[in-house]
Amino acid sequence: MKIAMIGTGYVGLVSGVCFSDFGHEVTCVDKDPRKIEMLKKGEVPIYEPGLDVLMAKNVAAGRLSFTGDLGTAVDGADAVFIAVGTPTRRGDGHADLTYVMAAAEEIGRALTGYAVVVTKSTVPVGTNAAVRAVIEKAAPQADFDVASNPEFLREGAAIDDFMRPDRVVVGVTSERAQKLMGEIYRPLFLRDFPILYTDLETAEMIKYAANAFLATKITFINEIARLCEKVGADVKQVSKGMGLDNRIGNKFLHAGPGYGGSCFPKDTSALARIGQEHAAPIQIVETVIKVNEEIKRRMVEKVTDLCGGSVNGKTVAVLGVTFKPNTDDMRDAPSLTIVPALVGGGARVRVVDPQGRREGEKLLPGVTWMDDAYAAAEGAEVVVILTEWNEFRALDLARLAGTMTTARMADLRNVYSAKDALGAGFIAYSGVGR
Repeated sequence: MKIAMIGTGYVGLVSGVCFSDFGHEVTCVDKDPRKIEMLKKGEVPIYEPGLDVLMAKNVAAGRLSFTGDLGTAVDGADAVFIAVGTPTRRGDGHADLTYVMAAAEEIGRALTGYAVVVTKSTVPVGTNAAVRAVIEKAAPQADFDVASNPEFLREGAAIDDFMRPDRVVVGVTSERAQKLMGEIYRPLFLRDFPILYTDLETAEMIKYAANAFLATKITFINEIARLCEKVGADVKQVSKGMGLDNRIGNKFLHAGPGYGGSCFPKDTSALARIGQEHAAPIQIVETVIKVNEEIKRRMVEKVTDLCGGSVNGKTVAVLGVTFKPNTDDMRDAPSLTIVPALVGGGARVRVVDPQGRREGEKLLPGVTWMDDAYAAAEGAEVVVILTEWNEFRALDLARLAGTMTTARMADLRNVYSAKDALGAGFIAYSGVGR
């Protein structure tokens, strides 16, 4: 099938590449000429393990191409996916649909035959109906259906999530559209991966509800971690004990500095706003948003307390600033709250991150970027583990402590134990919920 993918951000590029690997003919569209030029040269503008290899394979096979011309891509396409950004709208917390609606209008003018226009972007309930209205206004004679196909990709594991999904959610309003979407996802259907067909509004709500629930699990265990510190319990063991219950599960029960990234912050905010607008406030989600911000600030206090009540004049080595490992994504990362607070407190902050420097240099002024953890820790008074990259999971703690002026560790991901750290020569260790 011929597919046009509008937007080559994280969702659009990963989805386009994976659809081409299914055997479809995919054209990815972006208005940024610099990005299109990079992609045509085989350069991937985001960091996602394995994406460069898969992209090169399908370009070479002639199934994947890139263009800045939306009309050319949409002409003759069986399906047109909208995968543009829906950032939080400044002022009210709602999702900004400017790019979605602009894409819909342009798609309407470019349609030449029947196509399904599929919203892949995360959008509030009712957006797909609005997309239909925009297209009908731009092209009253257009022959098309609208579908909702939210993404559930984890950054750092996106290709595996696309190829082996827990489920595929497709909201449709006609049998014709359902049949076409079934053909697009046929490779997954043949391997017995669940494909759930719903109406448009239900598909839109599933995405928000799923992300809000996962954000709630993270925030819940972080609240439990705070209580564990007060009563002397170990949150890692509490998480394990909870997770062994099949009704709960062990995923997203890892205490830390709060959630961040491209999805949870904006999606929880948008869902809370949707509830407020429909006089059905989702108080749990509203509380999750509030508590998550408080958790980030508590991490600053944890580092400050470890330094005797002040970081002023102290050298702090921060290991990891992306919101999670195996990505270069800095959006709403806890580091964007924690690191500036340390700098503002008078600390000399050194930063190490395998992929975060490109974005981090713009977002974290006033820090010194280092090449590795040992160089960052040399002469430092405290080392802070903020993102659990693999290279920070197997540090030579004795070597690390030996390079420091005063060997203290704020382990905000509970990578190590107090016993391991103190045994290696650290004079103080502080984890989360332990």
